Amino acid sequence: MSPVQKFNWQVTHRLKHAYQNRTATRHGSSCAVSTINEMERRGEFPRRFNLTPHCVVWDLAEVEAWIEERKRAPRINISKPDVYLTKTRPVRAG
Repeated sequence: MSPVQKFNWQVTHRLKHAYQNRTATRHGSSCAVSTINEMERRGEFPRRFNLTPHCVVWDLAEVEAWIEERKRAPRINISKPDVYLTKTRPVRAG
């Protein structure tokens, strides 16, 4: 268990409402910070809020609900990357 996961587990079990910072949110959702920011702008990811002027967090329950919603969503018309066109370590045809 990483230090971030351990901290989140401790916070979750001690508080009625748990919050997580940018690093924990990024690790929990497996998305890059830029992807989270873009999805948040489009309204596809839970909104962050400030605990203090310099501390931005997300509600852990909202992020977990978003992940569960994404698990249940049908995967229709999702384009996959063309592995034959990658610049590094391309897959050989054949």
